[in-house]
Order: sequence, then C-alpha cells, then structure tokens
Amino acid sequence: MIAYIDPIIFNPHMNLIKKNLLTLMTSLFVSFHAQAQSTPPKPYGAIPTARQLKWHETEMYCLIHFGPITFTGEQRGFGDADPNVFNPSKLDAGQIVKAAKAGGFRGIILVAKHHDGFHMWPTKVSKYNISASSWRNGKGDVVKEFQMACKKEGLKFGLYNSPWDRNNLNYGSAAYVDDYRNELKELYSNYGPLFMSWHDGANGGDGFYGGKKEQRKVDPGSYYDWLNTWKITRKLQPDAAIFSDAGLDVRWVGNEEGFAPETSWSTITLKSTDTRPAMPGFIDTKNLGSGTRNGKKWIPFEADVPLRPNWFYDADDDDNVKSVEKLFEIYCTSVGRGGGLDLGLSPNKEGLLHQNDVEVLSKFGILLKEVFANNLAKKAKISVSDTRGAGKQFDISKLTDTDRYSYWATKNNIHKASVQLSYSKPIQFSIIQLRENIKLGQRIDNVKVQIFNNNQWEEIAEATSIGANKIIRLKSAQTADKIRILISAPVSITLSDVGIYQEPIKI
Repeated sequence: MIAYIDPIIFNPHMNLIKKNLLTLMTSLFVSFHAQAQSTPPKPYGAIPTARQLKWHETEMYCLIHFGPITFTGEQRGFGDADPNVFNPSKLDAGQIVKAAKAGGFRGIILVAKHHDGFHMWPTKVSKYNISASSWRNGKGDVVKEFQMACKKEGLKFGLYNSPWDRNNLNYGSAAYVDDYRNELKELYSNYGPLFMSWHDGANGGDGFYGGKKEQRKVDPGSYYDWLNTWKITRKLQPDAAIFSDAGLDVRWVGNEEGFAPETSWSTITLKSTDTRPAMPGFIDTKNLGSGTRNGKKWIPFEADVPLRPNWFYDADDDDNVKSVEKLFEIYCTSVGRGGGLDLGLSPNKEGLLHQNDVEVLSKFGILLKEVFANNLAKKAKISVSDTRGAGKQFDISKLTDTDRYSYWATKNNIHKASVQLSYSKPIQFSIIQLRENIKLGQRIDNVKVQIFNNNQWEEIAEATSIGANKIIRLKSAQTADKIRILISAPVSITLSDVGIYQEPIKI
C-alpha cells in the first residue's frame, strides 16, 4: 500500500507563507495596541462645557453689595426707601476693583438690584432706580461705572439681578415675570460681555410692593419659569456661566461660610423637594456640597462668603474683617476643593471700601503669590509606575508645565498608579496641589500621599475628588527626600499638575 502525502503540508514555500502571515498578524496586533495607547483616553462621565472651563479658570471673584441698604443700615431693604437715600459722596468703582485685583480675584459680580427692588442702573422697566436719586444729578449709572472699572483693570464682569422685588407692584403675578425678563434684557444688552449671570432662590415674603405693605409668596418651582428665563441669558450672553442653587452651569455649595467638604465632586445629580425638576429655592440641598460621584451633570460648586460678617456695609463691623489666615483657609476649602470662591465686598456710605478691607485683600494677594511662587515639584526627579505611549504626549514633563490641560496618563488597563518625587536632599513642605485634566472628566477616586521615613513609606494624607484643583493642606510641615502619590481610578488615570509648596512659617 502506498501512503498518501499531502503536497501542501510538505511544501516548504507554504510553511514560509504561514510563518510570515503569523508574523504579520502579530505585528499588526502590537501596532494596533501601541496606537491605542498613544491616543488620548476617552472622556469619563459628564464633562464641562467650554463656558464652564472658563469659569473654572477664573477661580476667584467678588460679589459687590451696594445700594440704599448701605445707607439705611439694613441687610434686606423693605422696598420703601427714598431713592435720595442713595448718595455716595466719593464712589470710586476703580478703588474697589483694584482692591479685588490686588487680592488675586479675577472677576467682579455687581448686585444690580437687590431684594429691595432699587435698580442701580437707569432702567426703563421701573421708576425705582438710580435716576430717581439726586446722586450724579440723576444721571448716574453704578452698573456702568463698575463695568468700565473692570474693563480698565482687566477683570471679568458679571451681574446679579434679584428675582424678588419688594418694591414692584406686580410682584407675584405674571406681569412681574415680564418685568424681570425685560430687566435682564437691558443688563445683558448694555454692559458688555458678562462672565456670570448670578441668581439665587429669593422667592417672596414681606414687602412694600408699590405701597401695599403685605406678604406675597410665589411657587419657586414654577413662578419664574427659569428654563425659559435663562434662554435670555443664553441668547444675549452666551459665554456667561449661569449660577443658582440648581445651575445651570454652577451650583451653590449649600452654605455662606465659603467652604466645601473634602469630597466635593463637580458632577451632581440634582434632587428636587418633590417630583418636579429642581429649581432655585426649590431643591434638596443635602448633596450641593458633596456633589454626586458619577452624577448626571457637570455642575461645579461656588462657595460664597462675605469678607465681613454681613453682605452690606455696617460701620460696627469695621474691625471684624476676616483675617488673611481665614481667607487662606477659605481659599483652600473652596478653590482648593475644585470649586470657585465668591467673596462678598461691601462699599461704605462714601462709595469706597474701608481701609481695613483694602489692607486685608492686599495682604491676601501677597500671601497667595508667596505660597505658590515656588513649586518644589519642579526640583524633583519624577518617576511614575506607568506611562501611556512611548512618546512625550503623556509623559511626566506634563506634570510640572504651565498648561493645566496637558497631562500624564496611564494605559487603558492601568487604574492604579504612583508618582514619586525624589530629591538630592530633604525638602520641607506643607501643601500638595493636584489637578486633573477635567476636559476628560473627573476620573480619580482617591489619592494617598506618602513620605519615605525610617526606611519605609509613611502615609501623611489622603484625598478624594481631585477634579479641577485639589489643595491638600497638611496640619504641620513635613520634611522628606522622597514623596509618593498613590492614585486610584475606575479608568485610566490623567493627572495634569503636581505642586509641592511650603507655606510661610507664620501667615
């Protein structure tokens, strides 16, 4: 019997073809995998809009409360003050804006109308406005003066127009909502580009209401029809971030003390007080400070706090201005927890900031520059446990450059990694600052900071919710020649900045 021999199996040329094909397939797989790791990671969860990115970059701004209330000694005017009460003899918007700028603040929000209903611009909607006073012979415009001062000093400008009007006869009816929207149209059309349109949940109560001293209540969930009212903002001021309890772009932190909890996600799932959508003054405030991990929307928090005990000026508080130490603490627990700081300033009856306010703002600005002038991370030899790709696109050089959106990244399957900073001799430090590239979402769940001490790694701090900015302020300064940051995330890690700083021994 003659055995059958398959000529293909024993064909040496065919074996070579198979070998080459296998090599080609392996090469293509390796090439495809390498290419996947050299492309940017996919965004994770909700991400900020271009408008919100600009707001994040602003970080600090001031809210100016000034009006008849300044002269009557109240904190909430009833709506019946004589317009002639408002008569600042030395109003200097430039002095106020310069003081804010010296403090490191990048924007000003002016209260164009508070709850008392007095309009700080010559509106055509209501007779209860600045032109009814004798100040500037009835030709004044406080809004314009602050707008021009901000433009001159290079600060951003924003406005707050209270939805509650204790002077308007129509308040509580549909006619007032039309009045309010017309006021917004005037403000949005005549005072240049705005960086913020600021709103709160003021929803009625006792008032003068065109001479009728009574209480008027409205349904905060529906009365102002906010979604349609905010369409005016989007149309006339498309770059303005809308702030309120419920966003749309920036949420309230839930207190007026200027701080957020350590865990403060920029993403949030808003909760209403009933089955209707959450609206200003009509929202469950329990998670406003913490946000929601993997929340439905990117709505970062604003922490608002007055420089003095109250929002409007009171001479009795001239010696109760917050200290530089307190302001820095507030900064670290607001801006340093991924949000923004909105500091209330209150001009006095002359129309100036009191000298005590000016001095503390100046000293605070100097302190910020001093603390963050010298990034000790730039002097370290930095190593990481993993890097995405072989080029420089995602390497460690991005951790200490000046671009907050360049970043070091890990491969797709690497969700735990470390960054180590080594020094030729020990350094002293008290602050660790971290940033994520938030264009790709808030990815990091947790970080642990360690120093190498007595031949072993010792944990000195832990933090969550890194986001746009995380300042880890140690209770006492540490000395070490090796610092390690352990990072955990549900996806590949992207870290934009690492900063190591030393506070002055005494602030």
